[in-house]
Amino acid sequence: MTEIADHIVSVGVGALSIANVVAVARDGAQVEIDSAAIEEMAATRARVEELANDPTPVYGISTGFGALARRHIPEDMRAKLQVSLIRSHAAGTGPEVEAEVVRALMLLRLSTLCTGRTGVRPVVAETYAAVLNAGITPVVREYGSLGCSGDLAPLAHCALALIGEGECRVDGGPVIASADALADAGITPLVLQEKEGLALINGTDGMLGMLCLAITDLRQAAKVADIAAAMTVEGLTGTLSVFDDDLQQLRPHPGQAASAANIRTVAADSAILAAAAEEFREKQVQDAYSVRCAPQVAGGFRDTLTHAEQVAVRELAAAVDNPVVALDGRVTSNGNFHGAPVAYVLDFLAIVVADLASISERRTDRFLDTARNRGLNAFLADDPGVDSGHMIAQYSQAGIVHELKRNATPASADSIPSSAMQEDHVSMGWAAARKLRRSVDGLQRVLAVEVLTAARALDMREGAPAPGTAAAVGALRQRVSGPGPDRFLAPEIEHTVELVKSGTLVTAVENAVGALQ
Repeated sequence: MTEIADHIVSVGVGALSIANVVAVARDGAQVEIDSAAIEEMAATRARVEELANDPTPVYGISTGFGALARRHIPEDMRAKLQVSLIRSHAAGTGPEVEAEVVRALMLLRLSTLCTGRTGVRPVVAETYAAVLNAGITPVVREYGSLGCSGDLAPLAHCALALIGEGECRVDGGPVIASADALADAGITPLVLQEKEGLALINGTDGMLGMLCLAITDLRQAAKVADIAAAMTVEGLTGTLSVFDDDLQQLRPHPGQAASAANIRTVAADSAILAAAAEEFREKQVQDAYSVRCAPQVAGGFRDTLTHAEQVAVRELAAAVDNPVVALDGRVTSNGNFHGAPVAYVLDFLAIVVADLASISERRTDRFLDTARNRGLNAFLADDPGVDSGHMIAQYSQAGIVHELKRNATPASADSIPSSAMQEDHVSMGWAAARKLRRSVDGLQRVLAVEVLTAARALDMREGAPAPGTAAAVGALRQRVSGPGPDRFLAPEIEHTVELVKSGTLVTAVENAVGALQ
C-alpha cells in the first residue's frame, strides 16, 4: 500500500489512493518506488525475456500491435519496434492538457508498472519516477484517446519524453525539447526493450487521473452547494422544517440526509428566519422546489459521487496493460485496458453536476424577481432602474448551466471504431473526462454566483443571520464589499469563485459550526 508522508508518495505493488494522486498531480509531492515493487518487476521481467527468446510468437513481445499483431518481429528489430510504437502513437493534436492531468496520468502509469504485471525492467519505472520528481511534464494534446486501448496517445506523448524525444515543460516553464530537460535533470533517456513500449501506453490512466481530481473537487462542491442552499433559504425567508431529519429518513438516501443536515446546521439559530416564521406559515405555506427539494438534488449528486469514488478505488487497484504477466507467470492478452467502467461514471458525474448547477441557478433567479424574493429590491439593486444589481450575474450563471447541460450528453454511449476494426467498440472515456473537467469548473462558478447573491440578500435583510451563514458572508466580505450602487462585478465573481475552489468558504463555515458532512 502507499501513503503520503513529508510530501513523498511511495509507489508499490498495491494501490494508490485518490489523495496520493492529488498530492502528486496538484500539490507537487515527490514519489519513491517501494523496494518490493523493484523485486516484483525484476522477477516478471525474467519471464518476459524468456518468452522473447521463444520461437513461438507472443503478442506485444515478438509481434506487431493491434491489427498488426499477426506479424512476427525478429529479435534484431524489436528495439526499433518499441520506439516506432511510441513515435507513431504520440499523435495527439489540439490544445495542451493541463499539467495536473499529465502528472496524474504519469503517476498512475508508474503505479501499474510497479505492480510487476507489465513485465518492464525496474529501470523503466525508476526513469518514470525521476521524470516526475524533476517536474518534467510532457506536452500532451487534447485529442488522441478513444478509451478503447486506454489513453494511447496521451500516454505515448509521456513515453516519448522518457526516450528523450518530443516536447515538455519543466515546472511550468516554456516548452523545450525533452532531450534537453532530461539532460538538465541528469536523467539518462531510456532504451526500450521487448514489451516496454506497449507497457507505457496501454492504460486508463488519463481518464482515471481526471476522475480522481474531479472527485476531490466535487466533494468540496457538495458542501458549497449545501452552504449556498442554506444562505438562500435564509435570504428568501423560507423554512428549515422541510429539512428535518425524520423527513429525510422516510426516503433513506444517505446523500439526501447528509445534505439536509448540512443545511440545517449552516442556517441554525437564524434571527432572520425566526422573525419571518409566523408570516411564512400564514402566507407562504411552502417554498419552491429549488429551495424545498435542495437535499434531494444535492443528495443524488452526493450518492452518484460515492459510486464514482467506488469505481475509482477499484481502478486504482488495477494493473492495466495488454498483454499482462499473470500471477502464475503466463503472459496473456486481455481486455482490461478498455475504458468503459471509468467512462460511465465520468458521464454520470457530468449529469449530476449539470443538475446541481441548474438548481443553484434557479435559486439565484428567485432572489432577483420582486414577485418571488419576498420583499427585496428588484435584482437586489441599490436603486432599481438606475442600478441593475445582479441581473447579469444570473445571465452568466444561465450561460454556464446551458453549457453544462450540453456536457451532460454521455460520451460513453458513442463508439467510433478504429485500428482497422480491431478496436470496434470504444468507450470515449477520455472525452468524458475532458468535458467533466469543464463541468466541474462551471459548477464552481455557478455556486459562487449563488453565494455572492445570497450574501447580498442577507445583508439587505433586517436581523442577524445564522452563525454559519454569517461566517460565509464574513469570508466573502474580506474581498467583496456589501450592497451598494453598481460597481464592476466581474472581479467580485472571480473572488467568490476563488473562495469556492480553494476551500476557504467551507473552512470559514466549518470553523463556525463544526465539520459538515
